[in-house]
Amino acid sequence: MRTARPGEAAYAVRVQNALVIIPTYCERDGLTSIVDRVLAADPDLDVLVVDDNSPDGTGQLADDLAAGRPRMTVLHRAGKSGLGSAYMAGFDLALDRGYELVFEIDADGSHSPEQLPTLLAALRNGADLVIGSRWMPGGRVVNWPRHRRIISHTGTWFARIMLGSRLRDITSGYRGYRADVLRTLDLSTVHSHGYSFQIEMAWLVERSGREVAERPITFVERTTGTSKMSLGIVLEAMWRVTVWGLRHRTATATARIRRRRAPAPLR
Repeated sequence: MRTARPGEAAYAVRVQNALVIIPTYCERDGLTSIVDRVLAADPDLDVLVVDDNSPDGTGQLADDLAAGRPRMTVLHRAGKSGLGSAYMAGFDLALDRGYELVFEIDADGSHSPEQLPTLLAALRNGADLVIGSRWMPGGRVVNWPRHRRIISHTGTWFARIMLGSRLRDITSGYRGYRADVLRTLDLSTVHSHGYSFQIEMAWLVERSGREVAERPITFVERTTGTSKMSLGIVLEAMWRVTVWGLRHRTATATARIRRRRAPAPLR
């Protein structure tokens, strides 16, 4: 399939179709495998690789792969702009092209494409957002160092407390959305990256009253490339979650006070 270009016209796609967005930056070693595994997972899944001008040639490899795979498209961006904006660009393309279901998956193989049918079924059964959860019964992580487990558990616990969320793995990046949900959210207000992007998006859907489902997944530590996780990403997430939580609590308290002070209705 040809490479997506700015202003390209939308084209016809299948009914109840789904687009799997794979952001890449220096993921050349594992890209072929992850693309082919996604395409093999279900015939209704198309692939969009969003490459941030990877210096290792990931973008060129993606173009070469797409040339022989009709269900694959590549979106090239000028430079490294962050995970959140890469997914936003993917969302825009998915909505423009009429996809009904939109998935996120890492390029490093840590998210098993073979579990996509389980997430796909959850959306087709009525969920508006489905999250692949590591921290629910049946979920697990493989070959993860102790410090990464601590970071993930702490981040999830902190977000649940600050935001009043009931999600067990709000930071998980393995997830799928119904396109009509993405259309109803004000995505222009989302400016997060990394951990905090996933938290903010899940919280937006949860607060909107939409149905959020979680399904257990097995998360496997990458075997190729280098992790993009950094202390800065973790600190950004904690700062943003703190601000969101305080604002939400303040707004909730203010609304309660106003309701109490409101004059009683005349009888």
